[in-house]
Amino acid sequence: MTAAVPPPRSETAAARSSRRSLAVALLSGALGSAVTLLATRQRWSEGTATVAAGPFSLTARGSDVTGVPAALAIVGLAALVAVFAVRRAGRLAVSAVLALAGAGIMAAALLGAGDSSALDEQAAKATGDTSAAVASFSHTAWPYAATVGGALILLAGLLALRYGGRWPAMSGRYERDGAPRPRRAARPADPERPEEMWKALDRGEDPTGMDPA
Repeated sequence: MTAAVPPPRSETAAARSSRRSLAVALLSGALGSAVTLLATRQRWSEGTATVAAGPFSLTARGSDVTGVPAALAIVGLAALVAVFAVRRAGRLAVSAVLALAGAGIMAAALLGAGDSSALDEQAAKATGDTSAAVASFSHTAWPYAATVGGALILLAGLLALRYGGRWPAMSGRYERDGAPRPRRAARPADPERPEEMWKALDRGEDPTGMDPA
């Protein structure tokens, strides 16, 4: 009985690096999408508008400011799952979509931090003046939380681009490659079964196998 030969150290290190990058990408992508979606539902900006009764407080959520981060977070989450459903060139393309989704979230969130258009619309409704604008403007930390979420998705995309070729794919037993499947061998007929005996009688044969006297 021969002892098993241990794999080379380089292969072992590559396998560990592949598993580690896979775990980090999955965690980063899922966490980044969750953080981004949560951040877009929070208050991003606040200000005041002057009405006849005095200053009027206004607030705007992330989804009121821009819908891009939430939409790209969903795209990124779908791309993260699709990475394991495709191979080779398809995996590279999906990985690029994942990275671009993260970069887009970061850009939209940073731009949204200084965007007062949502508050201006509220000020116009509150004062009845379509040209009214918010008197004072400030933003919360939630736009930067969405930026962090986008950075995590971007990290997952970059890891997929770098190490995705070594990651496993979904099981191929459900894939159809067009090759005909082997047919099961037909079970031999049992001459003692009633239906087989009736078939033999129809053919004029003796189902008992005895020669006539």
